[in-house]
Parts: sequence; structure tokens; C-alpha cells
Amino acid sequence: MPATDLRTGIRSIPDFPKEGILFRDLSPLLEDAALFHESIDRLAAECSKFSPTKIVGLDARGFIFGAALAYKLGVGFVPVRKKGKLPFRTISHAYELEYGSAEFEIHCDSIKQGEAVVLVDDLLATGGTAHAALHLLHQLEAKVLLALFVVELKVLGGRAHLAPIEVRSLIAYAD
Repeated sequence: MPATDLRTGIRSIPDFPKEGILFRDLSPLLEDAALFHESIDRLAAECSKFSPTKIVGLDARGFIFGAALAYKLGVGFVPVRKKGKLPFRTISHAYELEYGSAEFEIHCDSIKQGEAVVLVDDLLATGGTAHAALHLLHQLEAKVLLALFVVELKVLGGRAHLAPIEVRSLIAYAD
């Protein structure tokens, strides 16, 4: 049976959150049980040659895909949150977005030195968000096996900012 085209679950919204941005909304994919299930199965398949002990999901939509993937793989899940959302001791890193700036935090004890992890988020654009998370993971001395995304906006070149980490995405848009 041929694989379902996951693009059918992605809606394009022009000029959101500001003029000139074409927002790729994954809400329809999440709302469709079959598409969501298939997206998690495909993410798991992308991890097949790796043996992570934890999945690291980025605030906020990376939590959805990351937690489901961690469950499917039978491994732990670690959230990387926006500043001020984690209750225990954290490390943080500020970064720039396509339309602003933000700061990420992770609990200091979430990942042990040398622990094998896969970074997961819904979308790779300029790479700023994922790069900030990688910075935190490197501070904790994690072994980052893979950066994994549902959607990649190739024209924005985010993949280059994550080198030398291997990057994979289920869907790539050239525009």
C-alpha cells in the first residue's frame, strides 16, 4: 500500500504571524488520526538506525511529535522549554527567530553526559530554534544522534546551522 502524502495535513497561511511569512500549519495533520499516526510511524522509521535513550522535543509543537515518538520507541522524553517554564535548576540559551527572539531552557539533570538523544521539532526554518536546543544539549554533553523534523523549509537554509548533526525531515518545501 503506498504511503499517504502527509502534505495533505499541512495548511499554508500567508502573512502569519507577520506580513511576508508563509506559515505551514500542521494542525490538520494532528487532527487527522491516520495522518498523525503515520507521521509518528515515519519519524520512528527515521530513527531505525539509531538507538536513542531519550527524545528531546522543542517547545511547543515538538512536544507533541517528540512525546509520541518517545512512547513509540520506548524511550524517555525531555522537553526544551521557553524561559521561565521549568521548575527545577536549568541552563538557558537565547536565540533569534525569523520574527523575534526567545530563550530556551532545559533542566540540568535531564540528560546525562554521553547520553544518546534525538532532537525533534515540527518544523525546520532558519534553524535558530534547533541550533539553540543543540547548544543546550552540547552543554550537557549529550550525544546528539539526529535532528528530526516533520517539515523543512529548504529555502531558509536551517539545515546548514545544525552541522555536523545529521538532519532529516519527512516533508521538504522548496518555496
